[in-house]
Amino acid sequence: MAEFYTRAELVEQRARWKSEGRKVVFTNGCYDILHPGHVRLLESARSLGDVLVLALNTDDSVARLKGPTRPLLSEQQRTQMALALAAVDAVTLFDEDTPRELIAAVLPDVLVKGADWSHFIAGREEVEAAGGVVMPLPLEPGYSTTNIEKEILERRPAGG
Repeated sequence: MAEFYTRAELVEQRARWKSEGRKVVFTNGCYDILHPGHVRLLESARSLGDVLVLALNTDDSVARLKGPTRPLLSEQQRTQMALALAAVDAVTLFDEDTPRELIAAVLPDVLVKGADWSHFIAGREEVEAAGGVVMPLPLEPGYSTTNIEKEILERRPAGG
C-alpha cells in the first residue's frame, strides 16, 4: 500500500529513492471522482519507473480551478482512494494552482500528465533542466470527471 507524505517528507524520501537508484515518476491532478481513465493513466505512469508519486490538489485548489461546486470528494477521501491504488507508491497534497514548486523540490526522473495538458505541463522546465523526461500520456476516451458530474446531474428527476 502507498504512503502519504507531507511535502518535506516527500523531498526527504525522494533523496533516499535517488540514493537507491530508483526511478521516480510524478503525476498530479484533482482526482475528484476516481474513474477508469484515472486508473489506466496511473498504471501507465507507474510502468515508466520504480516509484509513482501522485500529488493531489487540496480542496481549496480544486475549488479555485473547477469552481465552487467542486471538489465532490474531500481531499481526505481522495487521498484514501489514491493510497489504495496498486499503481501508486506515494501520495501528497499541494495547495497551489499548479504543482510547479512541489515538482521543483522533488525533481522526479519522469513527469507525467494526461495528453489534455500537453500544452502546459507545470514543472516541465525544472524537470528537463535536471535531466528528467516529461511525458504526456494519452487519455482513456470517454472518461472525464466533469462529464460524469454533468451526466449525474442530467439524470436527476425533475424537481429532485
